[in-house]
Amino acid sequence: MRIGEVCLLTGNVARLAAFYSDLLGLPRTAGDDVHRTLLAQETMLTVYNDGSVKEGGGQNACLAFTVEDVDAEYRRLRAAGVTIVSPPEDRPWGARNLCCLDPDGNRVYLRSLRK
Repeated sequence: MRIGEVCLLTGNVARLAAFYSDLLGLPRTAGDDVHRTLLAQETMLTVYNDGSVKEGGGQNACLAFTVEDVDAEYRRLRAAGVTIVSPPEDRPWGARNLCCLDPDGNRVYLRSLRK
């Protein structure tokens, strides 16, 4: 068994899908205001409005993505005006992490793993 999809509930599908497309370096896809799927390798990230969450509804999820260079991503996100919760720092478990917020206030962690 493997994870096939992660779904984020939001009140503003277009805004949140655009944020994650830009974050993951994926093309922005056209779609409706209810459901958009971003494909990233074999796991899908879906942004969905089921009517239960208001726009900017707050912490609905926490996501972590592994990147090659967390410091370069930090500079890119700051330049794009993304809210940074904590800048890159070395963690005792062998990762260098940063934390930012998506437009709905969900925490997003980016990490580089030490080799």
